[in-house]
Amino acid sequence: MAKLLNLEITRIAHDTFKIAGSKVIYTDPYQVTKPDEADIVLLSHEHFDHLSLEDLKKVIFPGTTIVASHLCKEGLKDVKVKDKFFLDPGGKHTVGKVEIEAVPAYNINKFREPGHPFHPKEAKGLGFIIKMDGTSVYYAGDTDHIPEMKSFKCDIALLPVSGTYVMTAEEAAAAAADIQPAIAVPMHYASIVGSQADAQRFKSLVKNCRVEIV
Repeated sequence: MAKLLNLEITRIAHDTFKIAGSKVIYTDPYQVTKPDEADIVLLSHEHFDHLSLEDLKKVIFPGTTIVASHLCKEGLKDVKVKDKFFLDPGGKHTVGKVEIEAVPAYNINKFREPGHPFHPKEAKGLGFIIKMDGTSVYYAGDTDHIPEMKSFKCDIALLPVSGTYVMTAEEAAAAAADIQPAIAVPMHYASIVGSQADAQRFKSLVKNCRVEIV
């Protein structure tokens, strides 16, 4: 856990973060080791390492609100929580005083086969910009360095760095230069693909902001 600005941010594994302030937020719960109660769960897309029902059940309780990509609708049909909201890129939702904006997340140069990206733009996978307690956090989801990032405004950026399905460390450093956060945090390594070395390389490359490996 790291105290970043006025939020406590813990990376559980892969792309799973616990962001704690006036509310407790979990992003894409996966490889969760201990039960918790999330006020808000954000789900970027339907892949097994982002929408894991086994892990989701460890952090939800009757008061949880899930905000997710439409890609997750079928997978969540039997999940019982307070509320479920499905957004397209550009969509917004507010939970209490927490503002959530869905932003695009997609591949431009990572392909399962020629012409078929792992995360196509038209699938409408999501990243999220969260505003809580006066601090804004961009959770990128599974994405490449996309043109839309130039318009994203945040204090803290959580960026994938492993390559293969998402940005490489070099591409993530270029994304951080576009976004200009106060703090950047690497993710998407040391689980499915990538290693701690990718996080360290990202840290060594970023010149425009502080990098925290949490």
